[in-house]
Amino acid sequence: MNHEPVMLGEVLSIIDTHSTHNNILDGTLGLGGYSEAMLARFPGSHVLGIDRDTQAIAFSLERLKPYGERFEAVHANFSTLKDIITIHGDFDAYVFDLGVSNMQLTLPERGFSFSSDGALDMRMNTSGDDMTAAEILRCSSIEELTRIFRDYGEERFAHQIAKAVKNSKTPIDTTGGLVSLIRSALPQPVQRKMGTHPARRVFQALRICVNHEMQELEDLLKVLHDIKSMSVIIFVSYHSLEDRLIKIAFREWQKDSKGTILTRHPMTPSEEETERNYKARSAKLRAFLMNFN
Repeated sequence: MNHEPVMLGEVLSIIDTHSTHNNILDGTLGLGGYSEAMLARFPGSHVLGIDRDTQAIAFSLERLKPYGERFEAVHANFSTLKDIITIHGDFDAYVFDLGVSNMQLTLPERGFSFSSDGALDMRMNTSGDDMTAAEILRCSSIEELTRIFRDYGEERFAHQIAKAVKNSKTPIDTTGGLVSLIRSALPQPVQRKMGTHPARRVFQALRICVNHEMQELEDLLKVLHDIKSMSVIIFVSYHSLEDRLIKIAFREWQKDSKGTILTRHPMTPSEEETERNYKARSAKLRAFLMNFN
């Protein structure tokens, strides 16, 4: 379950340059890669990690035990950030890597990966009330599934795949079953021209839907807009839907004199990093420096 934080050098450099790095929020804790690097790079820092995945919290607490009280972890969603700031105070830096963690991808029973067979779950918070991906497929109409696949996955063949799902004579409750259905729904020439796994966009769409990711990001951006401290905010995103929301928010914040955009254009990983870490290939980093109001 190895995990290499994406664009780690760039993240650390921005924090070092634009903050006092005394109090840092790792808003997407995952396996603790960013938190560990920040704790090691900034010896006087305190890092609070938040994640809605209880397995991630448990793993990171064990991993970062050597740092003692300098590290804390909270089981929370983005939408609760306002409460976290109320309890813990303002942070000098906020870091959010919006990708799926390696733990979620490598455990088949979590249902995130189209490369291994397992229950079609995809919930980041398995202790919550969210519907699983299998339940969404079962309960949604062709029109609803078409919208999900199109809006969240930017899938060109959304309607064909949605029809295939609803016309299936057997329940689709495993990742392997969904992959097989998508492959059977798309003509072979179409699949050969895709240049990527034919199920990738549908899996992305279902994951976003299951975890309300776009709404959570919108809620998070609203909270960050109202920060009243000199803070640097860093986002690493992996698809255009997220990146577009962040770009628009940063432009509005700068227009409202909330601070300064530090990345006129998104930063992208080096060729060497993408060769070493395939997950980094689609990453975009944007950063914003909040003024003190």
